[in-house]
Amino acid sequence: MGKITDTVKHIIIINVLLFLVARFAYPPLQDLFALHFPTNPEFGIWQYVTHMFMHSQQSLMHIGFNMLGVWMFGSPLEQLWGRNKFIFFYFSAGIGAGLIYSAVNYFQYTSIYNDIISMGFSSSDIQNLLNTGSSSSGIFDKFSQEELLKFYRLYNTPAVGASGALYGVLVAFGMSFPNAKLALIFFPVPVAAKYFIPVLIALDLFSGLTGYSIFGDGVAHFAHVGGAIVGLIIMLYWKKNQFKRWDK
Repeated sequence: MGKITDTVKHIIIINVLLFLVARFAYPPLQDLFALHFPTNPEFGIWQYVTHMFMHSQQSLMHIGFNMLGVWMFGSPLEQLWGRNKFIFFYFSAGIGAGLIYSAVNYFQYTSIYNDIISMGFSSSDIQNLLNTGSSSSGIFDKFSQEELLKFYRLYNTPAVGASGALYGVLVAFGMSFPNAKLALIFFPVPVAAKYFIPVLIALDLFSGLTGYSIFGDGVAHFAHVGGAIVGLIIMLYWKKNQFKRWDK
């Protein structure tokens, strides 16, 4: 593991400080900064930035793995690009990941919403279901519990974490250092980044499309894929325009 660069160090410090504040000093910060569903009353436009610096309070592994990844893959990129270019890339990937995640969730939510409306239920029936998790209007007789639970979670479950930005960084790392050897705990055999990273993203896409999560429950797969897509677009644009370096 190489030397940690200044910007990466500051990103990790901010993430850790906000994690500790939300855990021990001001718990409402977690909900304020997490990314909520766009029509949820708790949603705020600032959350597309702030969610990147918040992590699950249920496990240290979430923040631990993300910050390890930012360190391992972000530092070589900052050394290669310089501070300003890395900051632009990191925030673009993270914000883009949040936007794509919201768009996918909104599409899934709207599909179920329209199905419920088509069965004769009112918007107030739906809102009551979303607010309370229960309904006396007979919705549970018409739709499966699994589908309604998904509907409820889309509306009520906020997203947190630097994973979207990290997946953009992974794509940039793979394109900048394609032959670097990578390995994970669950797959300890070193594999070149140009093969390892696309497979990792493909597994996330598979999990998001099928609902079968290879990485465990509560993972925002489309945020990961979204960050990777934005990272790829930026890298291809820079490559095409020979945009190699910004002034520090």
